[in-house]
Amino acid sequence: MSDGDRRPLASRDTGWARALARRVAATSITPNQISIAAMGFAALAGIGFWAAGGATGLGRAALLLLAAAGCQLRLICNLIDGMVAVEGGKGGPDGAFWNEAPDRVSDILVLVGMGLGVGIPALGWSAACLAVLTAYLREEGRSLGLAADYSGPMAKPQRMAVATGVAVLSLAEPLWGGQGEVQLFGLWIILIGAGWTCLRRARRILAGLNAR
Repeated sequence: MSDGDRRPLASRDTGWARALARRVAATSITPNQISIAAMGFAALAGIGFWAAGGATGLGRAALLLLAAAGCQLRLICNLIDGMVAVEGGKGGPDGAFWNEAPDRVSDILVLVGMGLGVGIPALGWSAACLAVLTAYLREEGRSLGLAADYSGPMAKPQRMAVATGVAVLSLAEPLWGGQGEVQLFGLWIILIGAGWTCLRRARRILAGLNAR
């Protein structure tokens, strides 16, 4: 994986990320294992969102915190796997597969979990499909010789930021007697934003091809 193929992330240059990547690279843990762990954290987030839909009180709060933590730990794994592979020199010949496939599974786990949590599975699946399509369009453009397009407004970091914010803000719903409204609103934001992102990336692909 070259630097041109990597998502531009300011967090990659932070001290904590570099220190964590160095510590992990010094162990027997491989980048592929970190990518697989990201799916596990995404599964925890999806379960948290799903189960919180029918829970109350402290149990619901714990599930929402699990969802928020799962989303953020998924992102940390997605950050560190590439750093261990590239900066740590531990990348393997199958790294490109493990860098992409677990991300698509993770998006599905989180977003479908959100849809189940609000009792509208179709909404979660629709958001998941569009999330996967954003990645497909990026790779489609790259396969046609164009630069990888990581533009938003609802790329992976933004999707997980919204999902994390939804989990945290949902903790306050008992103050006004609500349950699930924040999660439903956030899921619609992700759905609409992902759709916009797909259209934007498609237009950029067409513009790039026609400019040749």
